[in-house]
Amino acid sequence: MLWKYLIGAGLAASVMGVSGTAQAGTSEALLKRLHDKGILSDSEYAELLKEDAAAPAPAPAAAPATVADTTKFVRTTDTGIGLIVGPATIKFSGSVNGFFVHDSADVASAHTAVAGGIANVGSNTSSVRNGLLPGFLKVDATTTQGGWDVGAHFGMYPGINSAAWGALGANNGGQPTALATAGIDFRETFLTFGKASFGEVKIGRAIGLYGSDAILNDITLLSSGSPGGNAAPSNTTLGRIGSGYIYTDFQPQMTYTTPKLYGLQASVGVFQPLVSLTSAAQTNSNPQVQAKLTYDRKVNAVDLHLWLSGITQKHDFVAGGSYTGQGLDMGAKAGVGPFTFVGTWYTAKGLGTTVLNLNDTDALGKARTSNGYYVQGVFTHGKWTLGASYGASFLNHTDSTDAAASPTLVRKNSSAVGQVRYGLNSWMTLIGEYIHSDAKAHNGNEAQSDALALGGILFF
Repeated sequence: MLWKYLIGAGLAASVMGVSGTAQAGTSEALLKRLHDKGILSDSEYAELLKEDAAAPAPAPAAAPATVADTTKFVRTTDTGIGLIVGPATIKFSGSVNGFFVHDSADVASAHTAVAGGIANVGSNTSSVRNGLLPGFLKVDATTTQGGWDVGAHFGMYPGINSAAWGALGANNGGQPTALATAGIDFRETFLTFGKASFGEVKIGRAIGLYGSDAILNDITLLSSGSPGGNAAPSNTTLGRIGSGYIYTDFQPQMTYTTPKLYGLQASVGVFQPLVSLTSAAQTNSNPQVQAKLTYDRKVNAVDLHLWLSGITQKHDFVAGGSYTGQGLDMGAKAGVGPFTFVGTWYTAKGLGTTVLNLNDTDALGKARTSNGYYVQGVFTHGKWTLGASYGASFLNHTDSTDAAASPTLVRKNSSAVGQVRYGLNSWMTLIGEYIHSDAKAHNGNEAQSDALALGGILFF
C-alpha cells in the first residue's frame, strides 16, 4: 500500500514532526493530514481510504505468558515404576512367585531321625507354594534436603500359603485347611540418610550383614531349593539355608556404610541382641555387632565381587554364666562371558546352624562350633540359564557329654541342586529345579529326600 510505504520511509513521521504531534492516531486521520497538506491527490486519498477500510484489524497484543510452578507437577521416574512428586521420588518394586513342589522322602524310622536335619522324612508330599522368596512389595520414598539424601523404606513380604499363627508369626509352619489366611511378613522398615562424600546411615529393620552376600548370590533364591516342611508349607522354602550358610535374617539395626573407594566398601552396624532358640533363658545386656567388607573390580574380562563379613554377640544366661556367639563368612563371585561362578565358606562358634542361634549350645551352655560352604556355577545363553550348586553345613558337639546327651543332633546337612530357567520377558522367569537333600546325625542316622519344583517368578 502506498501510504504504508510512505510511513515506512519516514515521511509520515516527518509530517507529524512538523505538526509537533507525537502520534497521528488512526491511519484515517494520518491520510487526511497528508491530503490536506497536498501530499496526496483527491483520487489517491479516496483510493487509500478504501484500502484502509478493507484491511483487517491488527491483532491484539498477546497476554504475557504465565510461568508454571513445576514443583507441583507429578512426573514419572526415568526408570522403574515410580512418581516424582514435588521434591520426593516414590518408587514401587515387587515380586510374585509360585511353585508346584513334589518331595519324595525317606520313611520315618529310628534310623532316619536327625535333630535339626533339613531332609523331610515320612510320606511323599505335594504342594503349591512359595519358593525361598515369598512375594514382596517395596515402597521407597527418597528426596534431597539440605544437601543430604534421605529416604524412608518399607518392605512387605506376603506369602501365598496359609499361616499357622504362633510365636514366629507369618514364619510359622503352614496351615493347609479351608478358611485359613496367608500372613504378611513385614521385614523392612528403615530410614536412610547420607551423601556421596559421607556414605550412608541406615536405621530400622533390614537385612543383616553377616551371610547376606551368601544368600543374595544363591541360585535357589529365585526358586525352591530344599523344601523344608512341604506337607504344610509356610511362607518360604529353605533354599540353601542350612546347607551352605546360616540365614542372615532381617534385624533391627543402626548401620553405617562408607562410600565406595577403588572398589572397596565397608559396613558396620549395631544390632538388636538375639536370644537363643534352643539354649537356656537369656538376658542380654550387650548389643550384637555385624560388619562387612566388599570389593568389586573388573580384571580383564572377569567381573569380580569379593566379600568378608563377621558377627559377634555376648549371651548372658538368666541363671548365670555366658558365652559369645561369633562367626566369619567369606566368598567370591566371578563372571566371565556367559559363565558365573560363586564359592563361599563360613565358620562360627555359638551361632548354631541353619538360622542364628539354633542349636548354638549344649545343655550346659557351652558354645558349639559350626562351619559350611557352597559352590555354584551358572551358564546363560540367550533366554536360557542352566545352574548347579552343592553345599553343606556342619555342627559339632562340644564334648563327649554333649555327644551322649544329643546323639541324633545333626552333624551334616547338604544339598545338590540342578536348575533350568527361561526368561519369558524382562519381568517373568519360568523355572524347573531338582533338589537332593541329605541330613546326617552324629550317631550315624541319615535321612534323604528328592524334590522337583516347577513354577515361575515375576519381578517389577
